Amino acid sequence: MALVNVEKKNYILLIGLNRPEKMNAMNREMYHQIAAAYHQLENDPELRVGLMYAEGDHFTSGLQLDDWAGVFANGKGIEPGEGELDPFHITGQALTKPVVFAAQGICFTCGVEMMLNTDVRVAAKGTRFAQLEVKRGIFACGGATIRLQREIGWGNAQRYLLTGDEWTADQAYQWGLIQELVEPGEQFNVALEIAEKIARAAPLGVQGSLKSSKIAVSEGQEAAKQRLFPDLQPVMASEDVKEGIQSFLERREAAFKGK
Repeated sequence: MALVNVEKKNYILLIGLNRPEKMNAMNREMYHQIAAAYHQLENDPELRVGLMYAEGDHFTSGLQLDDWAGVFANGKGIEPGEGELDPFHITGQALTKPVVFAAQGICFTCGVEMMLNTDVRVAAKGTRFAQLEVKRGIFACGGATIRLQREIGWGNAQRYLLTGDEWTADQAYQWGLIQELVEPGEQFNVALEIAEKIARAAPLGVQGSLKSSKIAVSEGQEAAKQRLFPDLQPVMASEDVKEGIQSFLERREAAFKGK
């Protein structure tokens, strides 16, 4: 049985953790299967957006630490293999396509850190979040120390990174860490609706928006400003721009091709 379900649904790649009997605790094999799915999303021209979710009652209880101890001790960290792309984006290239994230139950440590490297997040009411690493003798090494303070503010981030305490779905929604708070069992459907809306939008426009946003975060606003119109120029020459204008004139939904 695959530890990660990967399925193409039209323009969407569904990536589902599938170890519910272990509360989707992530071992190294699961990591590599997720990394392979991210690589597929990035490199398959038919795919426009990913949706990460989990089977069972919980998104993940976190890393299976006994399987990862050697990785943490080697001084190099996670090393994706050929045909893989790091879902934490600690190493290697970043995705140029968006990912929607759906969580439920417990979403601890690596679950939060994968979520922080996605773009739109949905959570069921009652979802519990935590970075427990300081209670296990280590510290978060999958991106939480880099990204969490940007998402929820310095004080809020340190409040939970330094104690290992849990925070609630209500808090996450108030902070803007998640964008939709839904009834339990609805998180996948709502995330899919969002992914489908993204998939119907112009792919070059979506990827351009994401690229500009990521440049602003990683390189600063001035760098993003300098890239706006040079990056927009080739998009303006695309078939999709013509289709967008024509659909506007004809008062119909556009049918974009990503060309």
